[in-house]
Amino acid sequence: MKKLMFVIVALFFLQGAIGQEMKVISFNIRYNSWNNIDGENGWIYRRAAVVRMVDEERPAAIGLQEALIDQLRYLDSCLPAYRRVGVGRDDGKEEGEFMAVYYDTTRLKPTACSFKWLSEHPDKVSLGWDAACRRYVTIVRFRNLSSGKVFDFMNTHLDHVGKTARAEGCKLIASLVSEDVPVILGGDMNSTIDDTIFQAFYNVGLGVARDMTSKTSRVNTYNAFGKGEGSLIDHFFVRGMRVDRFRTLDGDYGAAYISDHYPIEIVVRL
Repeated sequence: MKKLMFVIVALFFLQGAIGQEMKVISFNIRYNSWNNIDGENGWIYRRAAVVRMVDEERPAAIGLQEALIDQLRYLDSCLPAYRRVGVGRDDGKEEGEFMAVYYDTTRLKPTACSFKWLSEHPDKVSLGWDAACRRYVTIVRFRNLSSGKVFDFMNTHLDHVGKTARAEGCKLIASLVSEDVPVILGGDMNSTIDDTIFQAFYNVGLGVARDMTSKTSRVNTYNAFGKGEGSLIDHFFVRGMRVDRFRTLDGDYGAAYISDHYPIEIVVRL
């Protein structure tokens, strides 16, 4: 009996030493176009599959890009265990695309949240440098309800046109990375990982999640609904955590494509 108790206690302390497993997803959900330019790949035909993906993967947190308010309200109604934070990029309220963050209320509690526009005026709704669209980063500080540990989750979408905007946006995001807690940064970066813009992230200690584990994936994340060659432009960067797995979620969730991007998923230990 004493030996069994020793093993149980040892396993308890070992789990604390290596951290608790936590799954996080980044996903460009593809906006719901008012004129249904996506045809058979329109939101109405893939929205149930998006919910199925979340139900099957059960992440602790999800960073969405391109989501419009009607899409978010649908997800709100279908994902009762989750709550979200985020604002519309065009008015700081509900207008335009959201860089929303969903979190499982049974596992995570937000203790702080901020939104910074990727521009010369980050504290207000603004267009930055040569960007075609307003862009921002969502920063949520979470406390893990089981372990009590704290980390920052940063979710962003870099501009698809402005090269200067992408480079300066990375510098701005890097300046917002906390020195005090572990960090996960994810999003649609509209750049392949060899782009020099990411040096700003490396300078503050962020590592490329794909390269931090042997259980990884380098499948193209932009799939163009199967109508093009695609590209690998969605990324996670991590600091202060062990990355156990990296996956590109290109499986069958009930629709041919749940977006023109595949979600990416990491399992980390904090």
